[in-house]
Amino acid sequence: MSTRFLTRSSMALFAAGLFATSAGAHHGWSWADAEQIQLSGTVKAVQIAPPHPTMDIETTNDGVWRVELGNPSQTQRSGFVEGSAKVGDTITATGNRAEDHAEKRMKAVQVTVGGKTYDIYPERIQAKR
Repeated sequence: MSTRFLTRSSMALFAAGLFATSAGAHHGWSWADAEQIQLSGTVKAVQIAPPHPTMDIETTNDGVWRVELGNPSQTQRSGFVEGSAKVGDTITATGNRAEDHAEKRMKAVQVTVGGKTYDIYPERIQAKR
């Protein structure tokens, strides 16, 4: 085997491992608290695009939060599609906030906007206590 082949193979394996690590860090729920919270506010931005649709929600007392939804197909299956929420709409989101409470980020399991409720992750919605 040539040194060139080994170097290229090593670089490819390194890149694949780096990608797998970053993808694993992004996906899943390990970055989020187990307990759910509820945010209410005004939609400041909506993006329906991979890897996860997001909304920026301005709350009255806690500034702007980034709210992540499910992947685009899952979000669409919940009924939430482009146009379901628009800038200026009032919204309530229930979900799991980032473990790092300095980060204003939530993975939403349910959102209500315009009087319609969308269960993004119905199996993860916790009963209200």
